[in-house]
Amino acid sequence: MISVVDLRKSFVAPNGERIEVLRGVTFSANPGESIAITGASGSGKSTLLHLLGGLETPDHGIVTLAESNGHRQEIGFVFQFHYLLPDLTALENVALPLLIARWESDRAYERALNFLNETGLGDRAQHPITHLSGGEQQRVAVARALVTGPKLLLADEPTGNLDSAISDQIGQTLVDYARKNSAISIIATHNASLAQLCDRSLILEAGRLK
Repeated sequence: MISVVDLRKSFVAPNGERIEVLRGVTFSANPGESIAITGASGSGKSTLLHLLGGLETPDHGIVTLAESNGHRQEIGFVFQFHYLLPDLTALENVALPLLIARWESDRAYERALNFLNETGLGDRAQHPITHLSGGEQQRVAVARALVTGPKLLLADEPTGNLDSAISDQIGQTLVDYARKNSAISIIATHNASLAQLCDRSLILEAGRLK
């Protein structure tokens, strides 16, 4: 599970003013659960996900990621921009985290292809990233985030400006992954349809969750 207690984060503006972004965020989530984090632009959704994933350090508060064996869970990220490598194929992009982790190449590519099939892109596996549409690129990014089997999946506006059909497909993939793999999906989004797919929705307002 994940437990977040009194998480606080502030930044210093160019004029020297300290801006409090998170003012005491507390919540928890259990394996298999998906949670949507909603709120206005600038409310701190991205900052919260960065803190949960260890990309930034909180000013105060505790984030605990625990498994039954007590080890820290693996974390997967999906961002609004896909950050795929344009010189690689879809399959190579998805397999890359496994190859970096020194998986045997045949196993890595087989697993990567399985996740591309799950996102409906098996037939595009050998296509260069630049030959794919925006929606297809984002689905490749989702497959890359899932291929390592993370127990915590953090998605920051994963559907961006994609059309509703693709958005729903990506959202359902993230929710289904959590349920099938006893993982946790936390999704920051403005998309009401995507938020409704999740098990529950929390609103980030004035630095706190409601």
